[in-house]
Amino acid sequence: MTERELIQMCRERNPEAQRKLYELYAPVLYGIVRRYIKSSEDAEDVFVNGMCKVLMKIDTYRDEGSFEGWMKRILTNEALMLLRKNKSKFMIREIGDLQIRDNSSIEEDIFAGEILALMDQLPTGYRTVFNMYVVEGYKHREIAELLGISINTSKSQLILAKKRMRELVKKNKLKAI
Repeated sequence: MTERELIQMCRERNPEAQRKLYELYAPVLYGIVRRYIKSSEDAEDVFVNGMCKVLMKIDTYRDEGSFEGWMKRILTNEALMLLRKNKSKFMIREIGDLQIRDNSSIEEDIFAGEILALMDQLPTGYRTVFNMYVVEGYKHREIAELLGISINTSKSQLILAKKRMRELVKKNKLKAI
């Protein structure tokens, strides 16, 4: 069955097609949610809510662009909604025009699995911006709009997240010795 046929059957509310869609995309979509949400229980709630939205709103997909990309956007937005709802845990600090030198590219220095494990140790604000910029490929303008923060805050959060990641990498290397 092609993706287009699967989408059409899901639009017709076919339970077998819905199950197939879930099985096909669950690992990728849950992985996206998990990068934003530290708690696995909260991540599972966000994932389930997001998948329900995908199935309820599948009629709004216009058969343009990537269907997987459309679903990723829904799940990302669900994760961001939870983060906004729990804003007190979000801990974003405005740094203003403070110039911080960012002369390394930590994301090139360690493997993806290590990045994900280290990301769990970051504060929510750092982790969210780091994930959106480094992993998902959002631009600072898009991050600022989606999170309701300034572009400078997005940039400073990324710099601080990279700095914290460097510290965590060094700490983990010392433990390995």
